[in-house]
Amino acid sequence: MNQGQSKKSVQFAVSRLGALLIAGCLSSVAFAQASDPAAAPVTHADKKAAKQQAKADKKAAVAQAKADKEKTEAQADADKASAEANLKDAKKQ
Repeated sequence: MNQGQSKKSVQFAVSRLGALLIAGCLSSVAFAQASDPAAAPVTHADKKAAKQQAKADKKAAVAQAKADKEKTEAQADADKASAEANLKDAKKQ
């Protein structure tokens, strides 16, 4: 077997392996979609639960924003107090 034939056989093997990998991935995706419970029809209870979850998520986001704001304000107050203390120390020297 010469080098050209060897190279072609390696390329063929690599392309065949790639095709097999792609086919395997596609079959895995198809199986996952077929067995996915989210693919089932949405019931009234599911809609109600999703609505309640959205409300809870919104409340949590608002609470987090308030906590972040309070933390930022507290840090600003601490920075201001530190700066004033540094200024007093500088004036004493």
